[in-house]
Amino acid sequence: MQQAELVITDIGQLVTCAANGRGPKRGAEMREVNLIENASVAISDGIFTAVGPHQEILDEFVGERTFSAEGRAACPGFVDPHTHIVYAGDRLDEFVLKLQGAEYLDILSAGGGILSTVKKSREASVDLLVDESLARLNKMFKAGTTTIEIKTGYGLDTKAELKMLQVIERLDVIHEADIVPTFLAAHTIAPEFRNDPEAYVSLICEEMLPAAWNWYLGSHFYQKSTPFFCDVFTERNAFDVEQMGRIFATAGSLGFRLKSHVDQFSNLGGSEASIRSHAASIDHLDAISEREVGILAESDTIGVVIPTENFSAGKVEFAPARRLIDKGCAVALSTDFNPGSAPCPSMPMAMAIASRYQRLLPSEALNAATINAAHSVGLGDRFGSIEVGKAADMLILDCVDHRQIVYEFGGNLVLHVIKRGKFTSNG
Repeated sequence: MQQAELVITDIGQLVTCAANGRGPKRGAEMREVNLIENASVAISDGIFTAVGPHQEILDEFVGERTFSAEGRAACPGFVDPHTHIVYAGDRLDEFVLKLQGAEYLDILSAGGGILSTVKKSREASVDLLVDESLARLNKMFKAGTTTIEIKTGYGLDTKAELKMLQVIERLDVIHEADIVPTFLAAHTIAPEFRNDPEAYVSLICEEMLPAAWNWYLGSHFYQKSTPFFCDVFTERNAFDVEQMGRIFATAGSLGFRLKSHVDQFSNLGGSEASIRSHAASIDHLDAISEREVGILAESDTIGVVIPTENFSAGKVEFAPARRLIDKGCAVALSTDFNPGSAPCPSMPMAMAIASRYQRLLPSEALNAATINAAHSVGLGDRFGSIEVGKAADMLILDCVDHRQIVYEFGGNLVLHVIKRGKFTSNG
C-alpha cells in the first residue's frame, strides 16, 4: 500500500475536466468532462497522486487523513482568467445613475466612471488596497475560484501601476489562491494625456513596461515561474490597433506574454491583430467578425467570453460563444470582476449566464471555467483539471449531479474548497 497525505473517498461524480496533456479543449471536446462515477482521489505534497474509481484508489493507497464526500459531486477549482479586483472605493453612485438613464460618457465627463476609480486608487495606500482587494478575493475563493488573474489598470502612471503590482504580489503571498499578474497600463488614456494619447503610448513603452518587467524579475511570481502578461484595451476612445501593436512589440521584446481586450463594443481588427501577435487570449469578443472566428479556430489563442458584463448592463446581445465553440475555437469564461461593468465574484454565476444567454451546455461551461481558463493564463499544465501531477485544487459541491452548479444560480453550491491539498469549509 502507498501512503498519501489525504484520501478523499465516496465522490459520487468526479468531474475531472482532464485533457490528458492535449492543451485546451475545443469544439466537441468541450462537451467531455471526463466524469468518473463513485470515485476517490489521493493527494500528497499538494499534488494529485492518484485519481480513479473508489475501490481502485482504496486498494492502492492509505491516507494519513481521509475524508468522505458522502456521494456528492466534485470538480476542479475554477480559474478566473480576467479580473480587475485591485482598486479603491466603489461605483455605487454611478450604478444608480445608469439605472436612471444616465449615459456612461456623461458620467465620465463629470469625473465619474473609470477615472473616479483611478483617482481613488492613486490616492490609496498599498495597505488599503490590499485590505479592500483581499475582501473581494475571499468572495471569489468561497465561490470556488482557486486560481485568479488580476490586472493593474487603475493607476495609469508609473508609480501607481507599480503600486498595484505590489498589491497583487502581496495578495498572492498571503492568500491561498494562486494569482497571475497582468500589466494593464493600457486600460484607458491617462487623464493627463487626454489630448495627447500618443505621448501616453510612448510613456507605456519607454518607461512603464520596462519598470514593470524589472519589478517582475525581482518578484515572488518570477521565483515560482508564474507568467507575467501585458494587456491592451483596444476600442474606440481607448487604444487603436496600431497603438496596441506598438505596446505588444515592446512588451514581447521584454518577455511579457500577451492578452487583449478586443471587440467589446466595436470591431477594429483587434482580434486578428492579437492572434497574429500570438496572444494567449483575446477577451470579450462581442463584436468579433466571422472571418476572425475562423482565424481564432485555427490558432492557439483562447477566446475568453465575459457574459457578466452584458448581464450587468442589461444587454440582450452577448459574445457568440455558441458559434465560437461550434467553429472549433477554444473558449474560456470569466467574471471580469471590476467596480464598473461587472461587480461579480462568482464563476458559477458567470457559467449560469453563459448557459442561458450563450447556449453553453453545463459540460462546456465547466471546461470553459477550468481547463480552458487555465490555459488562457499560461497555467494549463498546473491547474484546471483533476489529473495526476497537477495541483490538488478541487471543489466538493453540495449536490450529487455536477450539472446543478450551472442549473442553479443565485446561491453557492460550493461546500468545500480544497486548495493544493488543504481543506477549507464554506459552512
